[in-house]
Amino acid sequence: MGAALAAVAGTMYLMYYGVIVFTDGFTPGVKAFTAAVLGGIGSLPGAVLGGLMIGLIESLWSAYFTIDYKDVATFSILAIVLIFKPSGILGRPEVEKV
Repeated sequence: MGAALAAVAGTMYLMYYGVIVFTDGFTPGVKAFTAAVLGGIGSLPGAVLGGLMIGLIESLWSAYFTIDYKDVATFSILAIVLIFKPSGILGRPEVEKV
């Protein structure tokens, strides 16, 4: 299912831009990983919440400040969240059983 959706996304990307380079997916991949870490690894609602937060952060940053630093703002928010809540927003801390 995931491979089929990736194929559809790649086809749509090719139809829109007309050319594909192997490095085109790096930035969306990093942002998807950031959304998963921000929401909490292993938590699907957390990943959705992380993706929504990244979208809001980038949109609001681009509306009020220069667009050149929207990625810096996103990763700064990620660092701040991980400092105060290392398991992510909706992630559960792992309990080590001895």
